[in-house]
Amino acid sequence: QVQLVESGGGLVQAGGSLRLSCAASGSIFSSNPMGWYRQAPGKQRELVAVISSLGSTNYADSVKGRFTISRDNAKNTVDLQMNSLKPEDTAVYYCNAPVAAITTGYWGQGTQVTVSS
Repeated sequence: QVQLVESGGGLVQAGGSLRLSCAASGSIFSSNPMGWYRQAPGKQRELVAVISSLGSTNYADSVKGRFTISRDNAKNTVDLQMNSLKPEDTAVYYCNAPVAAITTGYWGQGTQVTVSS
């Protein structure tokens, strides 16, 4: 069964921190790279962080130095630690495996992050 469950979003003031968590079914998580995406109102969904099965990471320039992605291969979870949040980080955040996102088109419900100025 394909399943992605994101949690941890909320309302925070600019400069604050949040930690997002994602529980993924084994069929998605497996040995695939996993990523965190976000979609702001009126904008396309964008990939902000990705982590390989071995822990190599890459970040979008807009979040580099502020966000940290991590994964627990034993628990099939992937987290996103977000520090120094800015109002422009406001979006619905989703996790997914980039390959699965393309091949299945399946997405979880996401978690809303709102950063107030």
